Amino acid sequence: MCQKGWTSPTLLRAPDRLTAPLVRDAHGRLVPTGWDEALGLVAGRLADLRAAHGPGSVAVFGGGGLTNEKAYALGKFARTVLGTPFIDYNGRFCMASAAAAANRTLGVDRGLPFPLEDLGGAGAVLLLGSNLAETMPPAVQHLAGVRAAGGLVVVDPRRSATADLTGDDGGVHVQPVPGTDLALLLGLAHVVLADGLADLDYLERRTTGLDDVRRSVALWWPERTEQVTGVPVATLRRVAHLLAAAAPVHGGPGAYVLTGRGVEQSTQGTDTATAAITLALLLGLPGRIGSGYGAITGQGNGQGGREHGQKCDQLPGYRSIEDEDARAHVARVWGVDPASLPRSGVPAVELLRRLGTPDGPRALLVHGSNLLVSAPDADRVRERLASLELLVVCDFLPSETAMLADVVLPVTQWAEEEGTMTSLEGRVIRRRRLLAAPAGVRSELEVLADLAARLGSPVEFATEPSVVFDELARASAGGRADYSGLSHARLDVEPDLFWPCPAVPAEADGRAGVPHPGTPRLFLDAFAHPDGRARLIAVDHRGPGDDLRPDAPLWLITGRVLAHYQSGAQTRRVPDLVRSSPGPTLEVHPLLADLLGVEEGDTVRLTTGRGVGFAPARVTDAVRPDTVFLPFHWSGAGSANRLTTDATDPISGMPQFKVCAVQVHRWHGPVPDAVPDAVAEEVR
Repeated sequence: MCQKGWTSPTLLRAPDRLTAPLVRDAHGRLVPTGWDEALGLVAGRLADLRAAHGPGSVAVFGGGGLTNEKAYALGKFARTVLGTPFIDYNGRFCMASAAAAANRTLGVDRGLPFPLEDLGGAGAVLLLGSNLAETMPPAVQHLAGVRAAGGLVVVDPRRSATADLTGDDGGVHVQPVPGTDLALLLGLAHVVLADGLADLDYLERRTTGLDDVRRSVALWWPERTEQVTGVPVATLRRVAHLLAAAAPVHGGPGAYVLTGRGVEQSTQGTDTATAAITLALLLGLPGRIGSGYGAITGQGNGQGGREHGQKCDQLPGYRSIEDEDARAHVARVWGVDPASLPRSGVPAVELLRRLGTPDGPRALLVHGSNLLVSAPDADRVRERLASLELLVVCDFLPSETAMLADVVLPVTQWAEEEGTMTSLEGRVIRRRRLLAAPAGVRSELEVLADLAARLGSPVEFATEPSVVFDELARASAGGRADYSGLSHARLDVEPDLFWPCPAVPAEADGRAGVPHPGTPRLFLDAFAHPDGRARLIAVDHRGPGDDLRPDAPLWLITGRVLAHYQSGAQTRRVPDLVRSSPGPTLEVHPLLADLLGVEEGDTVRLTTGRGVGFAPARVTDAVRPDTVFLPFHWSGAGSANRLTTDATDPISGMPQFKVCAVQVHRWHGPVPDAVPDAVAEEVR
């Protein structure tokens, strides 16, 4: 475990743990009340809004930390009880671009279509936009072999802890201009084709679209790529040949191309992930044991959370909500008319923009997400949430979003509940209850079942997680993410089962067939398109949606630090982690610091087209001279997402978190509106 893991039990004893429902009174204060009163209020308000303004007047926002059972029940509740198309979740901020790219090229989205341990035998790994050493430290053990072989390539504008792993002849750190990762990948593909490194036999047998890609990458010769990305031609060629030497076609032990949020959270994130997959296909990597492409998933259930109905266009089993056969199948499981199911809603950022507008949702139910810290352009999000007629938040701690709500419902956390999670590899993992929840706390399965009954829904909502999972399995049957051969009982005795794992029909004599063993490695025989071939798709570099300009001449990039996780609502309540990293700091290169007259510890003001932020400077050569880095785990004056743009990828709906243009000045005097981070202040 990393320090976030071994300190997590602290949250089970958090002094501000929510143990009673809270309702905002006439004086604007959140005051404790009983469950009957709180749920009665919520059900009554929801019923009134739906009667007056239709089912679209209510929206639902989920989270990638929910168990599969809760994610499934939330999607079912939105579509059958509320009848609203407006449901999405914070996974839209995490995996949407990689998912869109994998679906259109490989035919299915599973973060890693192979077990993580397969990386251990690779001769080369290209890691783009992921700081594994700080975000998922236990995963670094799987890179030991490739580091020993000198084959780890880390692409990051910042010299992160992961980039440092390339030192001592461990590999290559590639430090491009922020927002030019797509151009870099196109340049690598050019070299692979021009230098005769591609696996032409594999491409002929297993892919389509090579001619289109060949024409498109012909425009990205190494010298042009260097002009755009700042990556020297020699480095570009070195990386391409290093990957090719490790590829099976050249007798190598295997190679992988992996992407993370640093290249995906962009207005061209889907195209960037597509180009990464194209590079892997050109080298003949996907669908071979010991090689492949994968996307590193960040949230605890980032994979499972998007498979069973939280996304605005999906039904359980990773089915499209627009597919008539899928609608009919899921409707049978739910016992409803397929025509009653809503159609696609809108992705998360667009959903947040519509909140409280004349034609948008007037109420929002939030489960497992802290939008005021984690969403882009956070000040605008605050305005939209404040404009709602009803905001209901289910959480176990008083996050910033919960403290803005009209009703807060206290729910169970990880050690207090049964269920399943799905890892980034598609491995379905049992979560077992360790201890009883505090008195007054309920599971979200119970909350949804109670609200459904109060709203007069005839649809049944089970509250026992194993029963909910069995229903999820039936609903997923035949889908891309087929769980129908799984159950809590089977997972209890077979802990290493990967989807798809379909149910096996009974034999002719009525006896049960041999259970499906699960699918740890996808694409070994065919890709998930009807013809079994992967799609090579031509894309082109456009650049970030928020470009440099005279009043914003520097790049601001955002990311994580070792001690904290996501919006920090949990980790900022752990004293050991707060002592390790008490607040945000802005990383500034020494040359830039000298130009700005900034010294270590000085307060700097950051200004973007969305807002203003303040943070103490940390002078370091880990960043480029044209770039500053700010972690995003904090609220208040140091909130990175008060500065980020909510411009989105046109295909995935992913916001451009990672890169925007910023003005930086040394700040003299007190920080305006510098309300201390409330959570950190409580811990202190």
